[in-house]
Amino acid sequence: MKKIYLLPILTLLISCYNQERNCKDFKTGKFEFVQEINGEEKKSIFERTENLQIETFNGKTDTASVRWVNDCELVLQKLHPKTMQEKKAIAMKILTTNEKGYTFEYAFVGDGKKQRGSVTKID
Repeated sequence: MKKIYLLPILTLLISCYNQERNCKDFKTGKFEFVQEINGEEKKSIFERTENLQIETFNGKTDTASVRWVNDCELVLQKLHPKTMQEKKAIAMKILTTNEKGYTFEYAFVGDGKKQRGSVTKID
Protein backbone atom coordinates (compact mmCIF):
# COMPACT_ATOMS: atom_id res chain seq x y z
CA MET A 1 0.00 0.00 0.00
CA LYS A 2 2.88 2.37 0.78
CA LYS A 3 4.24 1.82 -2.72
CA ILE A 4 1.04 3.20 -4.22
CA TYR A 5 1.54 6.51 -2.38
CA LEU A 6 5.21 6.66 -3.36
CA LEU A 7 4.50 6.44 -7.11
CA PRO A 8 2.65 9.80 -7.48
CA ILE A 9 5.33 11.59 -5.45
CA LEU A 10 8.11 10.09 -7.56
CA THR A 11 6.27 10.98 -10.78
CA LEU A 12 5.82 14.57 -9.60
CA LEU A 13 9.53 14.93 -8.78
CA ILE A 14 10.64 13.54 -12.14
CA SER A 15 8.26 15.76 -14.10
CA CYS A 16 9.61 18.87 -12.36
CA TYR A 17 13.20 18.19 -13.48
CA ASN A 18 14.14 20.54 -16.30
CA GLN A 19 17.46 20.67 -18.17
CA GLU A 20 19.17 24.05 -18.36
CA ARG A 21 18.82 25.67 -21.81
CA ASN A 22 20.31 29.14 -22.15
CA CYS A 23 20.36 28.94 -25.93
CA LYS A 24 20.71 32.69 -26.51
CA ASP A 25 24.25 32.47 -25.09
CA PHE A 26 25.23 30.30 -28.08
CA LYS A 27 23.59 32.07 -31.01
CA THR A 28 26.86 33.78 -31.92
CA GLY A 29 30.53 33.15 -31.21
CA LYS A 30 33.41 30.83 -32.03
CA PHE A 31 32.96 27.11 -31.32
CA GLU A 32 34.74 23.76 -31.47
CA PHE A 33 33.06 20.49 -32.40
CA VAL A 34 34.96 17.22 -31.94
CA GLN A 35 33.63 13.99 -33.43
CA GLU A 36 34.88 10.51 -34.17
CA ILE A 37 34.95 9.50 -37.83
CA ASN A 38 36.20 6.00 -38.74
CA GLY A 39 37.93 5.66 -35.38
CA GLU A 40 39.73 9.01 -35.71
CA GLU A 41 38.96 12.12 -33.70
CA LYS A 42 38.24 15.05 -36.02
CA LYS A 43 37.94 18.67 -34.95
CA SER A 44 35.83 21.33 -36.61
CA ILE A 45 36.05 25.03 -35.73
CA PHE A 46 33.20 27.34 -36.67
CA GLU A 47 32.20 30.91 -36.12
CA ARG A 48 28.53 31.83 -36.07
CA THR A 49 26.82 35.20 -36.48
CA GLU A 50 23.07 35.72 -36.46
CA ASN A 51 22.86 34.87 -40.19
CA LEU A 52 26.05 32.99 -41.15
CA GLN A 53 28.20 30.10 -40.00
CA ILE A 54 31.77 29.76 -41.29
CA GLU A 55 33.26 26.33 -40.58
CA THR A 56 36.75 24.91 -41.08
CA PHE A 57 37.05 21.13 -41.22
CA ASN A 58 40.03 19.14 -42.54
CA GLY A 59 41.64 22.34 -43.83
CA LYS A 60 38.57 23.32 -45.87
CA THR A 61 36.38 26.31 -45.09
CA ASP A 62 32.68 26.37 -45.88
CA THR A 63 29.92 28.90 -45.30
CA ALA A 64 26.27 28.25 -44.47
CA SER A 65 23.30 30.50 -43.91
CA VAL A 66 21.73 30.31 -40.46
CA ARG A 67 17.97 30.59 -39.97
CA TRP A 68 16.80 30.52 -36.36
CA VAL A 69 13.43 28.80 -35.91
CA ASN A 70 13.37 29.76 -32.22
CA ASP A 71 16.02 30.42 -29.53
CA CYS A 72 17.09 26.75 -29.46
CA GLU A 73 16.54 25.54 -33.04
CA LEU A 74 18.22 26.52 -36.29
CA VAL A 75 18.53 25.42 -39.89
CA LEU A 76 21.86 25.50 -41.75
CA GLN A 77 22.00 25.70 -45.55
CA LYS A 78 25.37 25.63 -47.35
CA LEU A 79 25.84 28.65 -49.59
CA HIS A 80 28.08 26.94 -52.18
CA PRO A 81 27.16 23.23 -52.28
CA LYS A 82 29.23 21.02 -54.56
CA THR A 83 27.13 17.84 -54.31
CA MET A 84 23.47 16.91 -53.94
CA GLN A 85 24.18 15.84 -50.34
CA GLU A 86 25.58 19.30 -49.52
CA LYS A 87 22.43 20.93 -50.92
CA LYS A 88 20.35 19.39 -48.12
CA ALA A 89 19.66 21.67 -45.17
CA ILE A 90 20.57 20.56 -41.66
CA ALA A 91 18.15 21.07 -38.76
CA MET A 92 19.77 21.48 -35.34
CA LYS A 93 18.22 21.61 -31.88
CA ILE A 94 20.09 22.60 -28.72
CA LEU A 95 19.08 20.11 -26.03
CA THR A 96 21.08 21.27 -22.99
CA THR A 97 23.55 24.04 -22.21
CA ASN A 98 26.19 24.72 -19.59
CA GLU A 99 28.75 27.47 -19.06
CA LYS A 100 31.17 25.96 -21.62
CA GLY A 101 28.91 24.80 -24.44
CA TYR A 102 25.89 22.82 -25.45
CA THR A 103 24.63 19.39 -26.46
CA PHE A 104 22.58 19.22 -29.63
CA GLU A 105 20.90 16.86 -32.05
CA TYR A 106 20.95 17.29 -35.80
CA ALA A 107 19.66 15.69 -38.97
CA PHE A 108 19.19 16.51 -42.62
CA VAL A 109 15.81 18.18 -43.10
CA GLY A 110 13.30 15.47 -44.00
CA ASP A 111 15.53 12.68 -42.66
CA GLY A 112 14.46 11.06 -39.40
CA LYS A 113 17.98 9.83 -38.57
CA LYS A 114 19.11 12.16 -35.80
CA GLN A 115 22.60 12.30 -34.39
CA ARG A 116 23.91 13.98 -31.26
CA GLY A 117 26.98 16.01 -30.53
CA SER A 118 28.52 18.49 -28.11
CA VAL A 119 30.04 21.86 -28.86
CA THR A 120 32.42 23.96 -26.78
CA LYS A 121 32.39 27.75 -27.03
CA ILE A 122 35.94 29.02 -27.42
CA ASP A 123 35.27 32.75 -27.88
